[in-house]
Amino acid sequence: MALTDITLAECWAYQPDPTVPEDLDAFWERTLRSDDTAAATYEPVDTGLTQIRSYAVTVAGFSGEPVHGWLHLPADATGPLPCVVEYLGYGRGRGLPHEKLFWASAGFAHLIMDTRGQGWSAAPGATADSDRYPAGTVPGFLTRGVTSPDDFYYRRLITDAVRFAQAAAEHPAVDAARVAVTGISQGGGLSLAVAALFPGVAAVMPDVPFLCDFPRGVRVATEGPYTEVAEYLALYRDRSDQVFRTLSYVDGAVLGARATAPALFSIAMMDRICPPSTCFAAYHRYGGDKEVRVYEFNDHEGGEAHQQLEQLAWLRKLFGR
Repeated sequence: MALTDITLAECWAYQPDPTVPEDLDAFWERTLRSDDTAAATYEPVDTGLTQIRSYAVTVAGFSGEPVHGWLHLPADATGPLPCVVEYLGYGRGRGLPHEKLFWASAGFAHLIMDTRGQGWSAAPGATADSDRYPAGTVPGFLTRGVTSPDDFYYRRLITDAVRFAQAAAEHPAVDAARVAVTGISQGGGLSLAVAALFPGVAAVMPDVPFLCDFPRGVRVATEGPYTEVAEYLALYRDRSDQVFRTLSYVDGAVLGARATAPALFSIAMMDRICPPSTCFAAYHRYGGDKEVRVYEFNDHEGGEAHQQLEQLAWLRKLFGR
């Protein structure tokens, strides 16, 4: 492998000045205010495991539409727990309930959000994208409704993500003052958006985040999903301004500047999917205290299990456990 973008020194110096829509705050206030906020439901699931209790979760997402997920709790937990809310990578579904047990094994509540309409690893009960698109379709999603901020797919997905963070804070087993959000790639971009839009977030851990610095990502990424936009604009040559305006409403380098919770980023310097300069753009503009772990010789897999240990140590120090 080789560098896929500018050098590390150049990434540290890269300071983009993105265009911020004049109605960005009003747009998201209207979006989040207009949705149904029915209480989340939690149904016990028999996984056969003895040390972790699992629940099938349904949260009212965008327009009150049901979004599914999993909640894992340590079986012997007493008292309100810190919680990690996890958002998934591009094309991923929530999978089976026993697949992601790291955070509950470490003593945290762990709430995993299914990704509407996505799901290469879809399991029964996958979440559809409204009534218009079934669950379990394959990419791309990045140009779905991209000519209008109101119709854009990621308006719906970010709203779902905010609702899951709110549901975590409201759960009786969770300490509402210790809710962290995290995710890899698309999940990292969603965590940045949620940190900006939900003041109840106490920590954010975006790994190799997607959905950041779209003007650069679309132009320099050599593998999708950013390439979906380039392919779209190769067909619709007159829509560039319109498309990049829509993308700016969900851009982690734009929204993240409004966040204040402490953040731990990870960035991979040989990343062909999320060019490191785009991740650094979000890191540099992030509004709260921040740290970053850089993996100089990794592609989009980033730090993987090594980064999980970094996150665990960082979060325990922050949350005092």
